[in-house]
Amino acid sequence: MKRSKLRIPCAVGHIETLLNDPGDNRRGLAFIAHPHPLHGGTLDNKVVQSIAQLCHDQAYVAVRPNFRGVGRSDGVYTGGSGETEDMLAVIAFVRSHYESTLPVVLVGFSFGSYVQHCVARQIPASKLLLIAPAVNLYEFGSISVNTAIIHGESDEVVPYRAAQAWAQANDIAFYGIAGAGHFFHGKLTELKEAALSICLS
Repeated sequence: MKRSKLRIPCAVGHIETLLNDPGDNRRGLAFIAHPHPLHGGTLDNKVVQSIAQLCHDQAYVAVRPNFRGVGRSDGVYTGGSGETEDMLAVIAFVRSHYESTLPVVLVGFSFGSYVQHCVARQIPASKLLLIAPAVNLYEFGSISVNTAIIHGESDEVVPYRAAQAWAQANDIAFYGIAGAGHFFHGKLTELKEAALSICLS
């Protein structure tokens, strides 16, 4: 296994990025976006870490950037547009170092879901997994790639019914986790099981 800490060039300087490569049997590239930078969101968020580990265990190169202004990433929070640019820059950099045939999987948690939703409208991706997408806080548009949502039924930040309604309106597969709040405290095992079954298997 190769674990690398990188500073990837972007429009505002460099983006701190953690990359875990499973080796020669890799089957794809998974890019995981963290929650809101102004509310403690980082690449070390436990949901992001758990999904990255799952991706790596399933032979995906797991890539976790810190958005601009977080950790050792340059720049300041922009509300989504700059963060989308950051993720596109990270994806382009990482893809340039691997086989062009490897599929790209995009995963976002909360605010990170909004960013990945924007990314998926600009590059070809094989799958898009949105975890607790903040559909009540950001303007989510239509999505054309293979998309699924995992949402806690007791989410205290993004109402479960709001996420469910948006999924239904856009014909997106939707999976609820009973008893789970926004940050999936005590429910990480269920979250990983759901992500594995619908996106990474």
